[in-house]
This record gives sequence, C-alpha cells and structure tokens, in this order.
Amino acid sequence: MAEEDLRGQRNNAIKTSKYNVFNFLPLNLFEQFQRLANAYFLILFILQLIPQISSLAWYTTVIPLMVVLSITALKDAVDDLKRHQNDNRVNNRSVLVLMNGSETNLKVKQAISVTGEMENDLKLLSAFDGEVRCESPNNKLDKFTGILTYKRKNYLLDHDKLLLRGCIIRNTDWCYGLVIYTGPDTKLMQNTGKSSFKRTHIDHLMNVLVLWIFLFLGSVCFILAIGHGIWENRKGYYFQNFLPWKEYVSSSVVSAILIFWSYFIILNTMVPISLYVSVEIIRLGNSCYINWDQKMFYALTNTPAQARTTTLNEELGQVKYVFSDKTGTLTQNNMIFNKCSINGTLYGAIYDKNGQRVKVSEKTEKVNFSYNKLADPKFSFYDTTLVEAVKKGDRWVHLFFLSLSLCHTVMSEERVEGKLVYQAQSPDEGALVTAARNFGFVFRSRTSEIIMVVEMGKTKIYQLLAILDFSNVRKRMSVIAEGLGMELGLEKLNVVLHQSLPQDLASEGLRTLMVAYRELDTSFFCAWSKKHSEACLSLENRENKISSVYEEIEKDLMLLGATAIEDKLQDGVPETVITLNKAKIKMWVLTGDKQETAVNIAYACNIFEDGMDGLFFVEGRDDETIRQELRSAIDKMKPKSLLESDSINNYLTTKTKMPFGIPEEVPNGNYGLIINGYSLAYALEGSLELELLRTACMCKGVIFCRMTPLQKAQVVELVKRYKKVVTLAIGDGANDVSMIRAAHIGVGVSSQEGTQAMLNSDFTFSQFQYLQRLLLVHGRWSYNRMCKFLSYFFYKNFAFTLLHFWYSFFSGFSAQTVYDTWFITFYNLVYTSLPVLGLSLFDQDVNETWSLRFPELYEPGQHNLYFNKKEFVKCLVHGIYSSFVLFLVPMGTIYNSVSSDGKEVSDYESFSLMVQTSLLWVVTMQIALETTYWTAISHFFTWGSLGFYFCNLFFLYSDGLCLMFPNVFQFLGVARNTLNLPQLWLSVILSVVLCVLPVVGYQFLKPLFCPFTVDKVIDRIHRMKHPLPPPVQTKLKHSSTRRSAYAFSHKQGFGLLITSGKFMKSKMPKKNSFPFKK
Repeated sequence: MAEEDLRGQRNNAIKTSKYNVFNFLPLNLFEQFQRLANAYFLILFILQLIPQISSLAWYTTVIPLMVVLSITALKDAVDDLKRHQNDNRVNNRSVLVLMNGSETNLKVKQAISVTGEMENDLKLLSAFDGEVRCESPNNKLDKFTGILTYKRKNYLLDHDKLLLRGCIIRNTDWCYGLVIYTGPDTKLMQNTGKSSFKRTHIDHLMNVLVLWIFLFLGSVCFILAIGHGIWENRKGYYFQNFLPWKEYVSSSVVSAILIFWSYFIILNTMVPISLYVSVEIIRLGNSCYINWDQKMFYALTNTPAQARTTTLNEELGQVKYVFSDKTGTLTQNNMIFNKCSINGTLYGAIYDKNGQRVKVSEKTEKVNFSYNKLADPKFSFYDTTLVEAVKKGDRWVHLFFLSLSLCHTVMSEERVEGKLVYQAQSPDEGALVTAARNFGFVFRSRTSEIIMVVEMGKTKIYQLLAILDFSNVRKRMSVIAEGLGMELGLEKLNVVLHQSLPQDLASEGLRTLMVAYRELDTSFFCAWSKKHSEACLSLENRENKISSVYEEIEKDLMLLGATAIEDKLQDGVPETVITLNKAKIKMWVLTGDKQETAVNIAYACNIFEDGMDGLFFVEGRDDETIRQELRSAIDKMKPKSLLESDSINNYLTTKTKMPFGIPEEVPNGNYGLIINGYSLAYALEGSLELELLRTACMCKGVIFCRMTPLQKAQVVELVKRYKKVVTLAIGDGANDVSMIRAAHIGVGVSSQEGTQAMLNSDFTFSQFQYLQRLLLVHGRWSYNRMCKFLSYFFYKNFAFTLLHFWYSFFSGFSAQTVYDTWFITFYNLVYTSLPVLGLSLFDQDVNETWSLRFPELYEPGQHNLYFNKKEFVKCLVHGIYSSFVLFLVPMGTIYNSVSSDGKEVSDYESFSLMVQTSLLWVVTMQIALETTYWTAISHFFTWGSLGFYFCNLFFLYSDGLCLMFPNVFQFLGVARNTLNLPQLWLSVILSVVLCVLPVVGYQFLKPLFCPFTVDKVIDRIHRMKHPLPPPVQTKLKHSSTRRSAYAFSHKQGFGLLITSGKFMKSKMPKKNSFPFKK
C-alpha cells in the first residue's frame, strides 16, 4: 500500500472527521462567524473601537463573545475527536467483522470459471496478469459492469462477481480477490455521501425572529436618533457652554447620525448573543437523558438508546407522521415454525383437558426432542401429537418432513461433531429446514450431486438431479432427487414443491407454504431433462423456455400439507401503535414485502382494525385507473370534496406554481389505504401525487408495499412538501437509509439487517416500542422546555434592553446607559443564564408516567402552540411593559427623595443600582412562575444566581477595586449605601408586583376562557390522587378474510449455483471453486 500511495493512488483509508490540530482554530472560527449573531457581535466589537460612536466599554461585548465561541469550539472539538477515534478504528483493522451485523438473507457471490479454477494455488495466482476495466466509482449497490482481459480473452464481470466493502463472507474458508475500489471510492462510502444538515422548525423560526429583532432594533435606533436630533436642535444647541459639541460634530444632523450607531451599540443585547450556545447546551443535556434512559436499554443485546445528533430534540415533540419499515422494525425478522397441516390434520395448536385452546406462554411445556441427538436446542414446539405421529412412523408425516429436508438451498456447516449450523438465503427457509431437523429428518450436508439426510437416526444419501430454481413469477421451487438409502436403492424420482396457500392458517397472520410431491418414472425424467438442457442453452427467450419446461413437471402433484411460519412482532408493538394513534400521530408502513404480508402485519399491529369502515386498494396500472381509484376513495371518505369549489381541486385546475399546503381533512369514518409499488410509480407523478396524498392523509392507516428504497424517500418528501408537519422515519435495513435521511427525524432500529440504518439515523434503539417513550416523554419534555426557554429568554432581553429607550427621554437621547457596564457584561452571561438553563434541563409539567398514560398531552407540539410568531409578539409586548414599569417605578421612587440623614439619593449610580436590582428580582420571579418541577439544582440555580448578584455587587463596588482601577470600576461605595435605602426595596416590591401580577392573571384566566385540550388533561391529572392502573395488554385479532403471504424471500440463481458445484469447499470430495458469500 505504501508503494501505491507514493504513486499518487488512493489508499483504503476513510475520513469522516473535519478538523486537525493545525486547521481547527481558523476553520472552526470561520464556521462560527457564518452565524448571523456571531458575525453581528464581531461587527459590534469593531464599532466599539471607534471613539466617536462608542458608548460602551469594549469588554461588554468581547467577554460574552469569547465565552460563546469557546463553549461552541469545545463542543465541536469533542464531537470531531469521536469521529477521529471512529476513523482510526475502521482504518486500523485488517478485517472488517460486524458481530450480528450482516443481512439475514445470504447473497451468492462466485468467481468466473477462468479464475475460479486457480483455487488457492499461489503459483498460479502470483502469475496472474489480467487487466480489469470497469465503470468509475458510483453508489449503485446492485450494479457493476466490468471486463477482465486475460490471455487475450475478455470475460464479463457483473455484480455477482463483486464483494462489497463491509460484507461478511460465510460458508467460505478462504478467498483471493483483486481490489477494484478503495477507501472513499467504495460503494459503501459512495452511498454514505454528505448527510444534509437537519434543522428543526424552531431553528428556522429563530432565524426569522432574529431578523425581526434586527429590524426592530434598527427602528428603535432610528427613533432615538430622530429624538436626539430634535433635542440637540431645540435645546442642546443653546447649551453648548455646558454641553459642548465635539469638533467633528458640525450640526444636529451629524450628531443624530453618530448617535444612531451609539444606540446601535447600547441596544445590542436585544439580539441575544448567548441564544444559540444556550440552545446547544439545552439540546446536549436533553440528548444525554436519552442516552442515559435505562427504560430504553435492551438487555438482551446490551444496547442502549442513543441520540446520534443533538440538534433535533425538541422536534421529537412535534411529530405528526411516522413512516415505518416492516420486517425487522415492527417484526423480529426471526421466523418461527408455528404450525403445520399434514394430510388434513392440523398440528401446533394446544388444548387443555376441556378441549379449550390454550395460549402459549413461558410456562407452557415444550416438546422433548431428546430422542434426536442432532436436534437444535433453540427450537421450540408445543404440540406433542406431531412428535407422536413421527415416532409412530406415519407415512405422510415422514414424507412431509423429508420434503422439507430436501427441497431447499440451505448450506450446512459441522465444524464440531453433531453441532450443525445452517446458513440460509432466507430466514423462512432456515426455519423450515430446522423444523425438519428437530422432528428427525436432519439435513446434514450436500455437494453439487448429493444431499445427506439423517432420517430418524439413519443416514441416507439422495442424488440431486435437478433444482428448479425459485422465481418471483412461479413463486415456488422444486427439487428432483433419487433415493440411494442404506437399503436397496429406490427406483423412483421425487419432485418436492413449495407454494403459497392455506386460508385457515393465513387468517392468523402466518406466512404459509404448501408442500407437495410427485413420483416420476425414469423415461419421463430423461425426456424432460433433455428439454431442460436445451432450454438452458438457448440464446433466445431462455427465461420463457425454462419456465415452460418447469411447468411440464410441476403439475399433477400430490398435496402433503402446509407450513405456517410466524414472523413475530416485537414486544409492545400493538400497544405502541395504539398509544401513537391517541397522540394524533399517523403511522404509515413502507415496505418492500408483498401486499398480503403487509396487510396482515398492519392488522396485527393495530394500524388496521377489523371494525374499520373500509379499506381502499390502489392497484391500477395506468394514470386514469389510479385517479379513479383515489377519487372514489376520497368521495367515500368525504362526500362533495371533489366539487370545483374545493381548494385542492382549484389548485390542480389553475396549475399554479405557488407553494401549496394540503389542509387537514376529517373523514366520515376510519379507513385504510393499501397501494403497491407499481401503482405508486404512477401516483407519484404529476397531479396524481396530490390526489394520493390527500387520500392517504384522510386514512387512519396506510400501507405501501413492494416499494423500492427510492420510492420510500419519495413518499416522505411528498408529505414534507405539501404538509406543514414534522415527519419521522424508522427502519433497520440498508434499504431504509434513503427514507431515514429524507425525513425530518431518522430513527434506526438495531437488528439483524446490518448497521447502515443506524449509521445514517439521528436516534437509535433496539425495539420499536421505545418509540413511544422517545416521542411522548423525551420529545414532549424537550419541546416544552425549549419553548419555555425561548419565551423567557426573549422576554428578559427585551425587558433589560428597552429600559434604555425610556431612559433616553430623560437623558437628552445622549446614548447614556442605565446600568453599570459590568452589569451589562454579566447579565446574560452569569446572572440570568443558570436559572433558564435549570428550567430548560429539569422542568416537567407532568412526570413520565402521566406522559405515557395521557398521549393527548403530545398534541400542542404538533401544532407548535407553545412558541410561534404570535407567542414571540406576546414576549415583546410583555418585555416592553416590564421595561416601562422597571423604569417608571424606580424613577418615581427615587425622584427628589432623600435618605434618613437628609442626604439626596437621587443620583445616577443609586438609580442605576435600583433599576438593575429590580430587574433581576422581576426576571427571577418570572422564571419561578414558569417552573413547574422544582429540584435542588433548580433552587440552587434560581436563587443562587440572585444571591451571587448581591455578593458580586459588594466585590465590584468595593473600595479596593474602585481605587485600584478607577476608570474600569466607577461605582465606589454605591452598594453599601443604596442597599440600605428603603426606597430600593420599595422599588423592588412594587416592580415585582406590577410585572408579575398580569402574568399570574393571564395564567389563571386563560385555561378558563381559552383552554387547550392539554389544560383539561393536566387539570384532570392534578385531581387524581393515585396513578391509573397499567394498560391492559392488547389482544391481537386476525380477520378470517385476510390472505397470507408466501414464506419465501428467495433470490433467483441459487439452484444453478448449487448444481454447478462452484459453491463447495475444498474439503468436499469434488474439486470445485469457492464462492463469495455476503
């Protein structure tokens, strides 16, 4: 690799980090100053260096700015350090091993014959001088085109010859390969790409509000500048003997222009410098709560919940639509042999002594398979009658399980005697072969020509004559085998076939298969085999010819029975879906599985219910048919909604390009929608997408089946484009990555399908049921806390800053500050920062138990009721009112007043101290009113900050500091003199009462006259003395009219691979090449 690097070629290292030791400081500062607020304060600092307009000391801006930049830089450094550590782990390991991280469906990878024949001969391999020409690096995981030129001959290379970075090789002891792509050129890294930075709705709102504040700031400065110009023109001009103009001031107009910038500096605190860094600290703290939540920790896999981003916490409290994958997300993707029907007898159901059906539980006694030494100890079955039938030698039962042990493409490993490990291309197939194994028909090994089966303790060899490979059109596979047992060889040929069917088992939501067989005579098979060979060698219409040949032999079959496999739901999924529905969160299932399976799971999860008013199936194959299906559904759910007066129809008719949002529409009942991927391809084009979205949004549940990963992302984007809502996508596999990235919030479920979904998600956990806790507890708390923080933050800054506006009318609009410069420096940085952080990190309106018990509490976040533009205006009005009170009350209290010894106390320093003390008491009482959940830390932050203010007063106004630095500390002795005055405490009491009383009145009257639904729920909670009993577990119901899905998720090509012998290992008797297994 070192020699290749010197030649300028790319090595295999990957890099996800942003900084290094040398570029961190300049690059990080550059990124931080791209924020409008930070750039504003940098410009403000430069303005303060201009003496003609500077009205504040430079450190009032520099100190807060340095603190904000330092905290943000520290957070960025920690985050990037983690990325460096992750890069080092990946780049320094010789083999990429992902424990429990591969896909459960194996994929066949095999070498071309010319290189496969070299096997592990190092002499031949070292002499290999072929040349590969291939396509440039791209992100297409399922496509590869290349040509190998070797010994003047060209050989085609396709996707089946390519091993992707990150895959696991199974059933292969060794392999040699040629590196095609490395490092960032690999398809894995090409798919990673640059993740788009997700910003919350509140982020966008804050940017708009900061812009409003800038405009408001400019307007206030303009008004004050005009006031200064008028005052200078009418009074200041005639008092130049007492207030001389500077030499650079030639007129009142020039003075007004300069004073505009002076007030721009003084009123800079109206734009909150610490807003963004405070928001980041709050989000970081709330993210830690998710990481530390033991109730979202899955002990079986030792996996905690993880917040992979700290920027989306409050968005979790605003979700309206959840888009979920099915397999591995709602289900366990762990196939279990549940029942079977053999020769008309159903096995698997359990009954008590009274003939009543019994539900399987942990206490239910399992079937004892001790008679079978090769049984899988992890396999569970509860119906003893099937074992008894096997032991009695029931011919049909034996033939049934023999069929299961022969008809498959499973591969077996036995590295330890008696310890069999099956590797199946689909979990369904693995479950069937394992069931046959436990009931005494053990598939033990195979070559390209034989299958070894241990039948009830006796080893038998079957000659494998043909595999009729699985295809999506036939939906079946067949095996032709000749029995060569330990006894006399049987002169018959068996065909074993799997195909989907039974309704009675399907009604329980199980994945069903039929098992059938046929006896063939030798002459018929020889004739058929000849036709089969000719079809396989045909250059034209090969697929159709092969299918026709298969149909000749896959008929006149004798039905042996049927299997029923259960893809178990994850624990708590139905209850979680019900809870999300109560929270007005709509759930859509986006799956690549077939329609029957998806619908069954939807019923099992309570996305669909048996009592629904109707289900709409969209199965059209052209635009017009699909339009009619959608409009028929809309008309049934909301009659007269297709009239020309309808707003959506008007939009479709006018074809305007203006942004359009589909409003919420209430249907006349509960409906469900099912649409397949083929129809969806048409429905996502042109005006049909609005018809589709309108129909889907009125339905209680929506199922999209047979979808491609791209279509999943398109559906999410469609909702984002026309609905002003927050979307969340949850999945577990690589095919869910596009959907996870497209949604506002992406959640990855750690499962058997790999780590790609987790690596591209914003939040991860191991069980779908944790979603309700993530949203209803952490999400709702985060949203409520963030809204309270923003309301209080803007309010306290308006109250603090606008005091200068009222004071300007008494200071000749001279840009003199009301406060001591050190109070201005510490106000946002110290005095008011900890109380609001305490509120934002610890406050709870109700505890987690009530949050989950009453999902209705979640609704305000979906409509963004707690902080929006209207609430911001309320904060502004409240701030203006408070600033007026905080100026007027101290002014009226101190005006023409004297102390008890007859000395006048109406000086500037005393007035300033009275104003700032009253202000701090008012904002502290304000946050105390907002706090609904008090902790020791909350008390310490709130009252401790107020106490620190008084301690700091005596320090900053001490004789020592003021005498040592008279130009910096100018309030000599003001603290001890003014704090003794009764006027100060009168001012504090009156200010607190006048500022807080309207707030108390508003909070009392609002729930009475304009209550939210949540207000009624919280009032109900407060009236309850004891928590409600835990909710009853939902009993799963299955409609008898629903169909099942066939249980195969095969890929075509495995049969050909097995019979070719190229998959076999070197220890097998026949010489063969080595496959690559992913």
